Amino acid sequence: MKHLLRLAYVPVFAGLSSCASLYFPPPPHAPLLTHKGEAYGSVSTNLQNNFALQGAYAVTNHLGVAGTFSSLHRSKSRKTENLDFAELSVGYFTRLSDKRVLEVYVGAGGGATERIERNAEKVTTQTLDGSLSKVFAQVNYARKKTKNIHLFKRDFPLTYGAALRMSYMQLNNFRIDGQVAPGENNVFFEPITFTRTQIAGPVQLQLMSGQIFGFRNNKFLKAANSVFQVGIVVNIGEGQVKF
Repeated sequence: MKHLLRLAYVPVFAGLSSCASLYFPPPPHAPLLTHKGEAYGSVSTNLQNNFALQGAYAVTNHLGVAGTFSSLHRSKSRKTENLDFAELSVGYFTRLSDKRVLEVYVGAGGGATERIERNAEKVTTQTLDGSLSKVFAQVNYARKKTKNIHLFKRDFPLTYGAALRMSYMQLNNFRIDGQVAPGENNVFFEPITFTRTQIAGPVQLQLMSGQIFGFRNNKFLKAANSVFQVGIVVNIGEGQVKF
């Protein structure tokens, strides 16, 4: 089990803040495509109720397309948050020696965000809402199934790697209590690590963790949330090509 957790730690301290951001990052996609016709899908979530649905397809032996839909809807006594966000990207992938995979993606995304704040008497004190847009570039690097976890007299192959994403994000059409307010923009850097364990056939369990760093000191659009997702990954056609 130590191999599974080695790259799936949760570096939360640097990214937590007492004042929430209007942006909650979706997990970077890491389909690790290897050949034409391969398809990838995943569903994941975390303790913050951030749900993500992702998919990718290899159009050629080196060209892939990928998409992500992320949704966060949670309500507490002092705050309600709603965020829906979608991304689409295109990228280059290649197989390297020793079961390694390299991917480079560029893409864009957009969505809507809302936060309702309440006082101790549960009376609404402030409502913030707006639209989000982003462009990003991302590099994925991984080793596929190089080690095994031995449990219940079975070997479970491991894949582990990293994703580095740089994003330019804008908060548009921003309103505070219905009144137009100045928007914000930020540049985010997201270093992510992930580990996958093959459960059966094309089905794998994935742990993804990482951090988000913002380059601007904003009030509403800032790096206040870390990334940690647990999910199921399915790669269709992955075994058709041997390394």
